[in-house]
Amino acid sequence: MKILVGYKRVVDYNVRIQVKPDGTGVVTEGVKLSANPFDDIALEEALRLREKGVAEEVVIVGIGPADLTAHLRNGLAMGANRAIHVTTAEAIQPLTAARTFLKLVEKEQPGLVILGKQAIDDDANQTGQMLAALWDRPQATFASKVEIAEGKATVTREVDAGLETIEAELPAVITTDLRLNEPRFIKLPDIMKAKSKPIEVIEFASLGVEAGGHLKTTHYAAPPKRSKGVMVNDAAELVATLKQKGLL
Repeated sequence: MKILVGYKRVVDYNVRIQVKPDGTGVVTEGVKLSANPFDDIALEEALRLREKGVAEEVVIVGIGPADLTAHLRNGLAMGANRAIHVTTAEAIQPLTAARTFLKLVEKEQPGLVILGKQAIDDDANQTGQMLAALWDRPQATFASKVEIAEGKATVTREVDAGLETIEAELPAVITTDLRLNEPRFIKLPDIMKAKSKPIEVIEFASLGVEAGGHLKTTHYAAPPKRSKGVMVNDAAELVATLKQKGLL
């Protein structure tokens, strides 16, 4: 079985985001970029399934500009067999990403697609669900445990009420939650080996995917600064203060 894994590059989660002075976006120049944490978890799970003998090949997919190659090399160093780089200079929205993945699914014929449940830059949490709908295959989102056997995936999901276990026939789409696994550390020998692993470059325009902007962002703004706390003596004073601030 072949596993296709989405591997998006985002601003590193340790970086403090700054909004551009003109409000047109966030500052990315000179800022550390790294793998979306949920995508690292997705790749780790695919590698573990390969190590168990469930899968034979793990292929990572990145959609982005030409300099995305270094990011994909990290995924190859982590253990992926090969990478696919869909090149585009435009920002990709979730529906466009799902349509792009569908084209690659049709080309690669994977038995399983694993994506992070969301990217930490847009927090959309949409691509996996959209891909499953377009592909007309089962989906299991927010996975905290995955077991593959007899052509089926048994997935434990994290939901508001606790845990839910569902079974899905393969091929299917799984999106990963934080507690699914702990991604492995990349070692220097693996980085050297990754240099010889293949990266297939595909022009976005050649896929025939509609790239229209389905969402339009009008303005970016930093969150307002928090005001100082107010000490109250009792519940009655608390209620009065909340009413005064228009919160009750």
